[in-house]
Amino acid sequence: MEHKEISRAVIKRLPRYYRYLGELLEEGIERISSNELSERMKVTASQIRQDLNHFGGFGQQGYGYNVGYLYDEIAKIIGLDHKHTLIIVGAGNLGQALANYMNFERRGFLILGIFDKNPELIGKKVRDMEIEDISLAAEFVKKHDIEIAVLTLPKAGATEVVGNLVDAGIKGIWNFAHVDLELPDSVIVENVHLSESLMKLSYKLSRGEDLE
Repeated sequence: MEHKEISRAVIKRLPRYYRYLGELLEEGIERISSNELSERMKVTASQIRQDLNHFGGFGQQGYGYNVGYLYDEIAKIIGLDHKHTLIIVGAGNLGQALANYMNFERRGFLILGIFDKNPELIGKKVRDMEIEDISLAAEFVKKHDIEIAVLTLPKAGATEVVGNLVDAGIKGIWNFAHVDLELPDSVIVENVHLSESLMKLSYKLSRGEDLE
């Protein structure tokens, strides 16, 4: 497939397509039209066709979309056709909740380690993983060729920890910490600010608006 620039709005919708197509497969539905998919997703059929045409279209006139094929192709586009290795840095409530979320493995995200600096947490087990000292995280990244670090640390000290992980070879950061990270362009950062998301919800509720 020829590489071309895809808008962030389209990229943000891809995981949603993937989720709905997975549900269709579970229901035993083998093909679906853009109009039928539109009714389920509350996205216009025209938008669906435009989005998928960025990647080759996948549909056939008079037939619609082969659900299984489209599901597999979107998985490839998102990068779910191969495994991704992760560690969690920060073993508090959020870190442990993420470690216990089984759907990550079903999507190909393998959590191989969890780290913290709190001596009361080090040595405890989360699922089948023992919480290790955060000072060992960078060496763990090198040894196991870890691709992604999930950052659930408090703001203080997060920058130094991330710097060590990047030096060790981390390629992506899923950042739940309340800190803006300044990292090399080669490192991809996806920020998840829970409080900001909640404030957006508050804004919409206070005005009765559904904002993008």
